[in-house]
Amino acid sequence: MENILLVVKMVLPVLIMLFLGYYCRVKKIINQQGLLGIKAVITNILIPVVLFNAFYKAEYNLNGFIIFIIIYCCNALGLGFGYLTKRLVGNNAKLMPFLLSGYEVGMLGYALFTLLAGVENIYYLATVDLGQTLFVYTIYVMMLTATTGGKPTAKGLLMGMVKNSAFIGAVTGIFVGATGLGAVILRSPVGEIFNQTLIFITAPTSAMILIIVGYEISFRKELMKPVFKTIGLRLFSVLILLIASSEIIFHIMPFNKTLFTAILLFFSLPATFIIPLYANIEGENEYVSTTLSMNTLVTIAIFFGLAFYVIS
Repeated sequence: MENILLVVKMVLPVLIMLFLGYYCRVKKIINQQGLLGIKAVITNILIPVVLFNAFYKAEYNLNGFIIFIIIYCCNALGLGFGYLTKRLVGNNAKLMPFLLSGYEVGMLGYALFTLLAGVENIYYLATVDLGQTLFVYTIYVMMLTATTGGKPTAKGLLMGMVKNSAFIGAVTGIFVGATGLGAVILRSPVGEIFNQTLIFITAPTSAMILIIVGYEISFRKELMKPVFKTIGLRLFSVLILLIASSEIIFHIMPFNKTLFTAILLFFSLPATFIIPLYANIEGENEYVSTTLSMNTLVTIAIFFGLAFYVIS
């Protein structure tokens, strides 16, 4: 009974916030303009702070580098598998390969992992996230831009990264963590104030993100077939990548339950939510948004199982 209550403690807030988001759309409490405002706060303020808070606590050692390489390769393999199987979804699904690669850690993963392991352990997920963050803002964005008719250039990619708030937050966190400056700050007289300020700023992130997810859930029947095919192919590919990467990682280093939980959650996440920001192909936008929304529901379902694993 006690275990069930612990799971409910982690799962119930997620369900409530999803419902409230859906309720806000149905009752028109929030319109599209209001939703854009919430997204702006999350992407420009909260997510950069979340990423900074995660990366300045991440491990920068040989084990961390090994995880970085493995996760980077997993992203590349997922994208390649998408190109090999996109005809199974439809000849017009140009963006389908990108729905099989990338993981929405920033806008969803950290929110869910905090519920599972606490904010004090967020660096475990940050260690896993580092490889995919670099992949997404280099190869992924370059190929996505090319697919949608753009002509990516090294200068354009660099400027896009430099101007991206989330990337700035991540890079700053990596610099502070890798140089040891973060440890110096935390040991200083202002260390506790610094830490508590970050926790206070990031506290509403989970709730706000889940409200947006609930708001954007769509169930249009005509989209369900390609959407479910895409999600099925993603689940198949990530399961293989999960097994392979876990075997390699824990063959090299001792098993760590919290790190394994981070890996499990990471591979359960939907594709990155930045796809609509870089892609604008007529007739595919709703397919992409619906796939991301439905895949998020799959992630939430897997989250229930992870909650039981964490307390076991």
